[in-house]
Amino acid sequence: MNKRLIIKNIKSLISCDKNDNLYESVNMLIENGVIKYIGKELYEADESIDATNMLVYPGLINTHHHLYQTFTRNLPKVQKMELFPWLTTLYEIWKGIDSEVIRYSSLVGMGELMKSGCTTCFDHHYVFPKGVDDTLIDTQFVAAKELGIRMHASRGSMSLSKKDGGLPPDSVVQTVDRILYDSERLVKKFHDHKEFSMNQVALAPCSPFSVTSDLMKESAKLARKLGVRLHTHLAETIDEEKFTLEKFGMRPLEYMESLGWVGKDVWYAHGIHFNDYELKILARTQTGVAHCPISNMKLSSGIARIPEMIKMGIPVGLAVDGSASNDGSNLLEEIRVAYLLHRLKSSTDAPTGYEILKLATKGSASVLGRDDIGELSVGKAADLFMINSKKLEFVGTQFDPKSILGTVGFKGAVDYTIVGGNVVVKEGKLVNIDEEKITYEANEAVERLIKKA
Repeated sequence: MNKRLIIKNIKSLISCDKNDNLYESVNMLIENGVIKYIGKELYEADESIDATNMLVYPGLINTHHHLYQTFTRNLPKVQKMELFPWLTTLYEIWKGIDSEVIRYSSLVGMGELMKSGCTTCFDHHYVFPKGVDDTLIDTQFVAAKELGIRMHASRGSMSLSKKDGGLPPDSVVQTVDRILYDSERLVKKFHDHKEFSMNQVALAPCSPFSVTSDLMKESAKLARKLGVRLHTHLAETIDEEKFTLEKFGMRPLEYMESLGWVGKDVWYAHGIHFNDYELKILARTQTGVAHCPISNMKLSSGIARIPEMIKMGIPVGLAVDGSASNDGSNLLEEIRVAYLLHRLKSSTDAPTGYEILKLATKGSASVLGRDDIGELSVGKAADLFMINSKKLEFVGTQFDPKSILGTVGFKGAVDYTIVGGNVVVKEGKLVNIDEEKITYEANEAVERLIKKA
């Protein structure tokens, strides 16, 4: 079936393409979820959207998240903690998660992302409590389909518990064999490597302080055999650095290298505490980094060397990280905070507002190993969001629509989000689910989880 959508009278279309094209007063034709035309011609279509006064951007791409943490936001007892004590405290709640928690936290977290212009979500789920079946990732894919968002899920894992020198409690770690078996099952069931795919899977042992060396090595072998990507947390805190030096006699990146965990198919969350030599390794091997500025600020973890990474050609994407270490799932907010954070730290060497937007679009697509999303040009996926420029908050901003999301920012829900040519947010509301009903049911599930702990 041939489905055509025309978006007409676009005020400004910010392409984020290789030439950084900015189009004014144009129309966009979308056919079967793919951009077919950008220009002045007006084509017939099955559906049309009048984009008069609209700013149109490529859909944002989130490269690191923990959707289940949406249920433990704003908890008073962890608000002044850094990463290690924060984790050990919250594990006592997270060990009670089940498929209900995963379903509702996925709908809420991804729904919030979509309302802030996100069209692709990568989630790093690694908590599988004993007594709960291994179909938690399956539940996430079902939720993503219900919402209409592109989903990159990971089969995360933990195999090193407290009793063996790790951080997590025994009740949420698994054996290497069980992890590898379920990893292969999920890749075979859900991973679609084809162009414009809606579902992909990565293998993602949690972090150096919660998994064994064997699991890291075997996961890398399996991922490369199956042709999927690898992801983990790395160089997030000085505590992590101390851990790997004491336990393995190596800094975190050196440890990863020894396990086969560098290369174009690998990306790390955070990447704050890399030295000069390590940045050169990332650049040479094209190992990627998911930058999580708000989470890094909240947990006092540090400031990643993003201006230098960009100049060195290291693949960098933007991410919100877990809702409990960010307390939100809003990539628009992440863009502005990233812009301001690096202006504070790096002054004239900091990325512009537009360069930060490109991290959240084309850069994030590269980190996920995709070249079919992340920009608005003919032949790319019709993933985009639209904001009405004639808002009170945008008065005086009309001179640089490419940079506005970094310099001024946008704090409400976008007017439209479109994924693969399908409208999933309209007039700031999710189209495919009943927001009020899901909000009520999700809050009930939050209460049950907290009471269980």
